[in-house]
Amino acid sequence: MTDDLNGMAVFVAVADAKGFTAAARELGVSASAVSQAVRKLETQLGITLLQRSTRSVRLTEAGERLYATVAPALEEVRTAIEALGEMSSEPRGTLRLHVSTGATDFLRGPLVAEFLDANPHVRLAVEVTDERVDIVAGGYDAGIEIGEVIDKDMIVVPVSGDQELAIVGAPSYFARHPAPKHPRDLTAHTCINWHRSPDDPPYRWEFTEKGRDFSVAVDSRVVSTDTNFNLRLAAAGAGLAVAFLDMVREWLERGELVRVLAPYCPPFPGCFLYYPQRRQASPPLRAMVEHLLRTRRVRRGRAPRR
Repeated sequence: MTDDLNGMAVFVAVADAKGFTAAARELGVSASAVSQAVRKLETQLGITLLQRSTRSVRLTEAGERLYATVAPALEEVRTAIEALGEMSSEPRGTLRLHVSTGATDFLRGPLVAEFLDANPHVRLAVEVTDERVDIVAGGYDAGIEIGEVIDKDMIVVPVSGDQELAIVGAPSYFARHPAPKHPRDLTAHTCINWHRSPDDPPYRWEFTEKGRDFSVAVDSRVVSTDTNFNLRLAAAGAGLAVAFLDMVREWLERGELVRVLAPYCPPFPGCFLYYPQRRQASPPLRAMVEHLLRTRRVRRGRAPRR
């Protein structure tokens, strides 16, 4: 019976991850062990659940029917097991988070390291991507994202202070091109742009002037989903890039990048952890929420009085 449950769990992990290697990373085992577990399950059931190719894995009709039944049941089992952690003095279980690349305070590491040190029985599974997802359908406990794009019906907890956008270019670029004085000047510059996914349009660079918000459709010579790639390209002198100020601060301090148009990029609310109101928070998620609130109180206590 235990083998059957393990096989089902592995099968669901492969279906969710859309591949054996990715599922193996999630489960913390080898890809061959995952493949063997699925083949054993298929042999026991006498039916093929997955169509395999060199590049992809997809569910057969039988696999889709089994997944539709088993995945919710396993989620209920996982929730029930995590709920048992409430009877313990310390939270236990895995906290699954979907985190945007703009969550620099979280991704730097110290905030997470302090949380793990304070909660030794909690495991953390983090996916960092700017693609929009339904965190419930994706199997995440919570997400971390810029506040302005989070759905209004979510419970939110601050993760960072205010953010600022920064328009940056290399000294070598500005040696060849005059620095823009106003956002409208960007139409005459080569820009390295970002989009959330290949299916989304390039980002329209956002600014504020005299309390009025507006955006500029820049000449996107390069478009990517990776802000770090864009910054490296900008540092090589290929054009101007946009990023959160926290992401470029070290580049600015080293003199590899120069910021322009700062008066048109005022602060705005930063990143928040969010999760659905209708879903009971697991013990690991409650521990993370408490950690974030406690950290915020400590930071405020250290802030200089004005």
